[in-house]
Amino acid sequence: MSGLAAPGSASPAPSGTDAFSAPEPATAYAGSQRVSGDSSNRLTAALQQAPWRRPAALSRLVDGLEHFVASAGFDRAPWLAVALGTGIAAWFVLGAPWQWIALLAGLLGLAGLAAMLLSREGRFPYLRAAIVSVALAMAAGSATIWTKSVLTGMPAIERPSFGEITGIVVSRQEQPAEGRTRLVVAIRDPYAHQRIIRVRINVPAARDAASAREGALIRVRARLMPPAAPMLPGGSDFARIAWFQQLAATGTAISPVAVLQPGRDGLLDPLRRSLSAHIRRNLAGSPGGIAAAFASGDRGGIAANDEDAMRDSGLTHLLSVSGLHVSAVIGATYLLALRLLALWPWLALRLRLPIVSAGIAAFVGLAYTLLTGAEVPTVRSVAGAMLVLIAVSLGRSALSVRMLAAAGFAVMLIWPESVVGPSFQLSFAAVLTIVTLHGAAPVRAFAARRIEPLWARALRHGAVLLVTGIAIELALTPIVLFHFHRAGLYGSFANVLAIPLTTFVTMPMIATALLLDLFGAGGPAWWLTGQSLSLLLGMAHFVARQPGAVTMFPTMGQGAFALFVSGGLWLALWHRRIRYWGIVPLLAGTLWLAFLRPPDVLISGDGRHVAFATLAPDSLLMLRDGRSSFARDNLAESAGMDGQITPLDQWPGARCNTDFCALEITKGGRVWHFLMARSHNQAPLGETAAACAGADVVIADRYLPRSCRPAVLKADRSLLEQTGGMALDLTEATIRTVAESQGQHGWWRPGTSPSPRASSEGRASQGPAAPAGNQ
Repeated sequence: MSGLAAPGSASPAPSGTDAFSAPEPATAYAGSQRVSGDSSNRLTAALQQAPWRRPAALSRLVDGLEHFVASAGFDRAPWLAVALGTGIAAWFVLGAPWQWIALLAGLLGLAGLAAMLLSREGRFPYLRAAIVSVALAMAAGSATIWTKSVLTGMPAIERPSFGEITGIVVSRQEQPAEGRTRLVVAIRDPYAHQRIIRVRINVPAARDAASAREGALIRVRARLMPPAAPMLPGGSDFARIAWFQQLAATGTAISPVAVLQPGRDGLLDPLRRSLSAHIRRNLAGSPGGIAAAFASGDRGGIAANDEDAMRDSGLTHLLSVSGLHVSAVIGATYLLALRLLALWPWLALRLRLPIVSAGIAAFVGLAYTLLTGAEVPTVRSVAGAMLVLIAVSLGRSALSVRMLAAAGFAVMLIWPESVVGPSFQLSFAAVLTIVTLHGAAPVRAFAARRIEPLWARALRHGAVLLVTGIAIELALTPIVLFHFHRAGLYGSFANVLAIPLTTFVTMPMIATALLLDLFGAGGPAWWLTGQSLSLLLGMAHFVARQPGAVTMFPTMGQGAFALFVSGGLWLALWHRRIRYWGIVPLLAGTLWLAFLRPPDVLISGDGRHVAFATLAPDSLLMLRDGRSSFARDNLAESAGMDGQITPLDQWPGARCNTDFCALEITKGGRVWHFLMARSHNQAPLGETAAACAGADVVIADRYLPRSCRPAVLKADRSLLEQTGGMALDLTEATIRTVAESQGQHGWWRPGTSPSPRASSEGRASQGPAAPAGNQ
């Protein structure tokens, strides 16, 4: 956070006495003289009685820590995975190489110091081991992500490119619901021809070629852009994602794709495409798209309105093959194989059926992962499922915190960048919540088997399922709010019905229909599958239409998110009364969230889009109301608003002409004068300088002359290229920028913002540089 003042400019001094001004030197000197005599003696005595001055007290403190760590037992091990993830997250938070080096040096120094000092007396083996192992795990996490960033990160192209490209197709993803195909193509960098890069190109259906498959050599005219940095502070960082996915640019095809040399299909690619096409022939519309997503991982056939309804109802996780689907396939295979093999007495007497069944389930799980495209979240899920199968075959608990920690440890070593992504956080938080809840003594006692009527058992299991859904929703809400600025209030209730419907009805019916199709008898099964998916979509639309179904929040800071994460982990990973101390940071984070307010002004990184979030209730005032919903959605999410979008020139308090808009806002005990450019017309320098002199904040998507000197901030293209998007808090007179959260990571490149598009209203200026009244 920095003061709301540009370099070289000064804010007008507020009237009245500044409550935060320093005392006069004479007063300060007199105050210092009063710390003498009796007061000085009392201060000296207090310092001498401090714990660090009393070896006995310090020893008792260390003894208490040693006893705590020694008595923790198996609760200690999962914290190593937390330490590894903390080290990875710290690397992302810290912004400069010297800070990363200092972090590693500090952690290694702490480990060495603890080993040296605590080993002298030999009295604290558990505390010594805990400090050393946690420090080394954190250092390993930071070193791992730093190493992967250096070795695998793909720098973006220098600037936007437009022209003909020739390259080899790396992957192809068809999206029929959106009328396009997404190709990842390996080409030569248009600005550094010795470098081979990968670019992602969206190809409209009319310009696509069916033979442009993996391995094909193609030629196409395309417009390429560097991967986009966050549009606003706290927004989605696609540039970081592209860095680790080795994408140097994204773009759109503007000519038909010409296939110069056909490619070779992978082993499972024809099966995946034919399976998806077969399902869509039997099920039309979004039900067919969802069924194809379950069976082959192809999400392209789901209509946009249905996908929005699934998102707003908290069911969007069902649309991508992830832990739920992998667990359902592997679990069903294991149980089915175990029951069927048990019918063969000769085999059951000679082999350990759990091990055989686990092997069969592992094979099916791997095959399902490969068939659905082996996306990183699916691979993470199947890796965790493999550990569960190993535990089951060895007679250990199938789900435990230690097993989850082992899975997380393996995932973070291979994909350390996933720690800061929503997929990793949501999946592991959901499973950890389930394990923690069902490991609690009251829940175990309530869910224990007993002799009772069937209806009573069904009610009891339904209650457990409902409580589990509510607990998962509560655990995931901070993560969803942090990444997406929105959360569904009724998601837990929707998931209580949707997850069993998907797991025990839809997916088995899809498998049954495909099996019966071998004999030409799959029609009834497809009809039942379609009915279950229509019920799922109907449920999603019903929940999404309810008042308050979606709650919007402004951008949550990293501090509040850290409170939620630390409190949740403390509550979940300990099994003694000390775990309840985790409620304290959770309450602190909740209070932080309750008092969260949106920024007054939001400025996009290119300066084209400016939004005012606090001028009108339930309405976001925007300088430009373009045809694309991308900017509107980003501005609304960052402001935590889901209300009406009002163009600024229709607001009674704004004064707008073709070239500029002027606005006055009373905040923080003063009146702020804003001046915003609407066109690229070059006004006379004198009029521009006069207009800027009468403003506190000037915003433009182009370069402004040096003679434009507002009182506080000149957010033109020259500044925004260095800072990225901005969020202004006029009450506190502070600025947050995208650059603050980026540091010197490889994916952040100041000064490479794309040139703003020419205004459709551009013309030679005929009038004054600013609206009347602001001269």
